[in-house]
Amino acid sequence: MKVLILANNDVGLYQFRKELIQELLKKNMVYISLPYGKLVEPLKKMGCQYIDTSVDRRGINPLTDIKLFLKYVSMIRKIKPDLVVTYTIKPNVYGGIVCRILHIPYAVNITGLGTAFQKEGLLRRIVTIMYRIGLKRAKVVFFENGENFQMFVKNKVVKRRQACQLNGAGVNVERYHLAEYPDGDITKYLFIGRVMKEKGIEELFTAMHMLYKDGEQVQLDVLGDYEEDYKEIINRYQSEGWLKYHGYQVDVKPFIHDSHCFVLPSWHEGMANTNLECASSGRPVITSNIHGCLEAVEDGVSGYLCECRNSQDLYQKMKTFVGLSYAERKQMGLAGRKRMEMCFDKRQVVAKTLSELYK
Repeated sequence: MKVLILANNDVGLYQFRKELIQELLKKNMVYISLPYGKLVEPLKKMGCQYIDTSVDRRGINPLTDIKLFLKYVSMIRKIKPDLVVTYTIKPNVYGGIVCRILHIPYAVNITGLGTAFQKEGLLRRIVTIMYRIGLKRAKVVFFENGENFQMFVKNKVVKRRQACQLNGAGVNVERYHLAEYPDGDITKYLFIGRVMKEKGIEELFTAMHMLYKDGEQVQLDVLGDYEEDYKEIINRYQSEGWLKYHGYQVDVKPFIHDSHCFVLPSWHEGMANTNLECASSGRPVITSNIHGCLEAVEDGVSGYLCECRNSQDLYQKMKTFVGLSYAERKQMGLAGRKRMEMCFDKRQVVAKTLSELYK
């Protein structure tokens, strides 16, 4: 069987779907269509056939999107796949429409709803209509949290029989193994993600600055590329001594192991993989009390949930964590690890995904 995967970047596909692709490669020829990036080469070494495809992730230029649509038409006609699997909004919508027109079976992954769904308006209505058209004939639509699932069913974007909820992409509990909890006088917080407003980076900086002004011995390590221009403010906080910016890192595990707590005050997520990876490694997590984040944490047991877009509440949770003993912090990390093993083991997620794809 020939399987074609449509995505918008190499990082997400390799880091979070590698195990699924490995399983697909055992029985199928797998093609991947996405823009070229450093992690395309490892995917090719696994056995994937790569097709270079430009996808403007955040732009809304109609001409660019028409080119992508026509690229998908040409590609799918040439390959004649038995199944197409799509990730992220533009591959989901345009790939779905092409598959519907050409009568190709396809499966869609809703990995998050993005900016367009955060408030009512014309853009949200347009995206909803496009999703409704693109997903109408999908054999299965995977969701990473219950809120997204219910929203699409309630708004009749998909039929309930099409929808399947997963526990995100899951986490490889062997790769992200339980790591020894670090000691030290400085409380090291960690953020991994795109440096942008909607990841809660401004709330995080504000909370950290308040802790610093309190005289707390704290440090924030930030890993990730700039999506928006925060270079000046990061340089200023680095000069104060409490922030360390490391840019994008292929291997985040050493940073996780060196940290005391992971913080992600995001505004919206499908399922935050970084929360899962850090919890699996035995690190407490402080994250937003929203679907896509809250599932990873048992509040007060394996970490803390904070009010979304509220730097004061985030500060209070981070302040509370600073006051915990070594034993209390370590116990929080162990509780998070247990939760990942029980609910988010990637092997369970991959098995459920395959059972739906092969129906």
